[in-house]
Amino acid sequence: MRSPTAAHQITDKSETERRQRPLSSACSRRRPIIGPTLMTAATYARVSTLDQDPAAPIEQLRTYCRARGWEVREYVDHGVSGAKQRRPGLDALLQAVRRRMVGVVVCTKLDRLARSLEHLVALGGEFKALGIDLVVLDQAIDTTTAAGRAMFGMLAVFAEFERDLIRERVIAGLRRAKALGKRVGRPRTQVDRDQILALREAGLSYRMIGHRLRISAALAHRLARQTPVDAG
Repeated sequence: MRSPTAAHQITDKSETERRQRPLSSACSRRRPIIGPTLMTAATYARVSTLDQDPAAPIEQLRTYCRARGWEVREYVDHGVSGAKQRRPGLDALLQAVRRRMVGVVVCTKLDRLARSLEHLVALGGEFKALGIDLVVLDQAIDTTTAAGRAMFGMLAVFAEFERDLIRERVIAGLRRAKALGKRVGRPRTQVDRDQILALREAGLSYRMIGHRLRISAALAHRLARQTPVDAG
């Protein structure tokens, strides 16, 4: 005959096992095995004029990111000069960077981001502070390495220098054209003052008149205020 103490011990042991089984299964459900997360890359492409097609650099960026196994968020500025710091595509990219939605920014050339040294330094400093890497394909820049960070600094200086050279060549060309008696700038638009007055009488605003006649609203307003002698 078993002692009550022994029977009680066996019952306690089996009850303990029953309690432990659901606990271990619950823990396994709460702690699933998580694989490595993919890096999300923000690709940026820009062309300066509407006549240019950004398809080639976009595909180049996609191919590079696929080769490295990165997820891609694409940002494009079409027909926007690199001299402008505020651009729709770049602004959206920076917003994603500041929200830590991406881990690396990828572009084809350094001057696609900016051509101003001040702007480049500001972008590089912000990326570094947020822990975001920068990869520039054509210049083989990768800021995860010391060499890449050094190359980024040197190319930023060269980009500013190249922009200064281009500006100097343009100014020299305009001066030469003026010296030869050539007209520089947009051709003069032949606008009939009576036509502007007729459109005003029809109830159109100066902005609408300018849009219809392909002139600025300020010019339409100025021509409308001129006397017939001044207009002639």
